[in-house]
Amino acid sequence: MIRIGHSWDTHRLVEGRNLILGGVKIESKVGLLGHSDADCVLHSIAEALLGSLALGDLGTFYPDNSDKTLNMDSKIILSECYDRIKNLGYHLVNLDLTIYAEHIKINPHRRDIQKSIANILNIDESFVSIKATTYEGMSFIGNDLAIASECCLLVESND
Repeated sequence: MIRIGHSWDTHRLVEGRNLILGGVKIESKVGLLGHSDADCVLHSIAEALLGSLALGDLGTFYPDNSDKTLNMDSKIILSECYDRIKNLGYHLVNLDLTIYAEHIKINPHRRDIQKSIANILNIDESFVSIKATTYEGMSFIGNDLAIASECCLLVESND
């Protein structure tokens, strides 16, 4: 049996925070605001995994009002979410991810992000597609107020 997961995550850009995308720290004067490290890339993958088996959303497992999840490394979040999928007898087939950012260029970091995600999930890099686009000056992303990530993925039963 195969199941599809999809998720979108966005975080506001602010000064004084690290910019972490896909588990990779990117040099920037601004970073993403959030209760955890605010890695919207890893959040979108983790939530798509949860959604593929109708397990709920990230807030179900990682509430944004808990001291336990404050400043949490999103690599841990993603790894734990994938463990939940594997414990239910499924494995990730592939994921397709788009990062939406206006002036922060993703292409120079694309391969590092791809490698990071593959490493966290212990899968081959060829199963991880990373793309990026802008909002061409429109909306909160186009006005450099936020970065977003959208993930679509496929999981398959081990049976």
